[in-house]
Amino acid sequence: MKLSDEQITVFATICAALNDEDDMLKREILTHAGNRWSLNVIYTLGVNGTLRHAELAKAMPGVTQRMLTRTLRSLEREGLISRYDHQRKQPHPRVDYSLTELGKGMLTNMLPLWHWVIDNAALIRDSRTRFDTKEGHSGI
Repeated sequence: MKLSDEQITVFATICAALNDEDDMLKREILTHAGNRWSLNVIYTLGVNGTLRHAELAKAMPGVTQRMLTRTLRSLEREGLISRYDHQRKQPHPRVDYSLTELGKGMLTNMLPLWHWVIDNAALIRDSRTRFDTKEGHSGI
């Protein structure tokens, strides 16, 4: 498959617009897009709305408290989620997390990629099997 001239122009325009700082930012944000826990937090908050730390942990089997806390801090730093600390307002400690508009945008823009993965899962699995058989590997 070869890209069309229009597609090449679009990609070239995007690449030219990214300075070194933007390129690094792109890589850092894409890290969240490929991170199991980050995507899970973004999806869970997108589907369920505002949740507390314990509610997120319950909705994400297998995540440790430490990993969830690190993931939440990282996503908050990027502006993808917001954190509201009620402790200043109530005597009982309580923190809520919700998806920001940036986070909603990321979630929405992940949908085409997820559709592509679902639509092509069988082809990808077949390709892996052929490669592993041909190369005598059992994965990379």
